[in-house]
Amino acid sequence: MTGSLARINSGTYRPIEVSFEFFPPKTPQMEEKLWQSVKKLTPLNPAFMSVTYGAGGSTRDRTQKTVLAMSEQTGINVAAHLTCIDASKAQVDEVVRSYRDAGIKHIVALRGDPVSGINAKYEPALDGYSYAADLVRAIKSDSKIKVSVAAYPERHPESGSWQEELDNLRRKIDAGADQAITQFGFDPDVMIDFQDRLLAEGISIPLVPGIMLQPNFTGLVRMAKMCGTTIPKWMFNVFEGTENDPVTRQLLTANIVAEYCTNLQEAGFRRFHFYTLNSADFAYATCRLLGLRPQPKASQ
Repeated sequence: MTGSLARINSGTYRPIEVSFEFFPPKTPQMEEKLWQSVKKLTPLNPAFMSVTYGAGGSTRDRTQKTVLAMSEQTGINVAAHLTCIDASKAQVDEVVRSYRDAGIKHIVALRGDPVSGINAKYEPALDGYSYAADLVRAIKSDSKIKVSVAAYPERHPESGSWQEELDNLRRKIDAGADQAITQFGFDPDVMIDFQDRLLAEGISIPLVPGIMLQPNFTGLVRMAKMCGTTIPKWMFNVFEGTENDPVTRQLLTANIVAEYCTNLQEAGFRRFHFYTLNSADFAYATCRLLGLRPQPKASQ
C-alpha cells in the first residue's frame, strides 16, 4: 500500500470517479449485509450503483425490487442490469418502461449467460432480443436512459479474433451505448493496450475498468477461468499458503487493487467500477487509498 499512500500524501494523485456493483440478495441475512454495504459506500458519492441480473434472468424480480429500493433510499443514480436471456421483446420492453417510469436513468445492457450455464452454447430466444446491440437499440429507441455495455480487454471467451471482438463492441456503440465497463483484470498494461487498440480503431467511447474485490483467491481463479481473464503468475505466488489466513488475503487484495487502480490513474483512466460482491469494506478502503473521502450529505 506504500505506493498508493505515497502518491496521495505527495498530492500527485488525481481525482477519480467510482461506481459500485451489487447483486440482489437471496436471504434476509444477505439483504441486511447489502444495505449495510450500500449505507457505508453512499457517502463516497459514487457516479452510480448498479444491481446485477442473474444468469438466465434468474433474479429478474429481485433485481427490479433492489434497484427501485436503492434509488429511493440513497438518492444515488442506480443502474439496472438487463439481459436478453429467457425473455421476449415485450417482457424486456416492459421492464425498461417500468424503470423509466420509476425515474431510473441508467441501464447496463448485456447479452447475458445461457440459462444452462456460462459454458453452454448461447441460443438467442426466438421472440427476444438476440444480442446486446439489439437490446441497446431497443432501450435507446424509446427513452433517454443512459446505457452501459460490457467490454473485454482480453476478448470475450466466445470471440474468435480481435476483429470480431471490436466489431461487436462497435455494433453496441452504433446502437447508442454511452460507455463500456470492462471485465476485471489485474495487469494495467492489458487495460492500457486495450484502450490503445480501441483508439486505433476509432472507438472513443468512455472505457471504465472493472475492479474485482475478491479475497478468496481460489474463487477468483475459478471466476477468471470462466471469464477468460488472466491472473498474473506473481499473484499465485503472493497468495500461496494463505488459504487459512483471511486477514492476510484481505490485506493483499486491497494492496493489489489499489496499485492496479493508481497505475491506471497515471495512464489517464479516471473512472473505476468496483465489483463489490456486496461487501463494503474492501471497496471503501480502496477508495480511501485512492484519495476519495466521504462527502457531506447536502452535496449529493
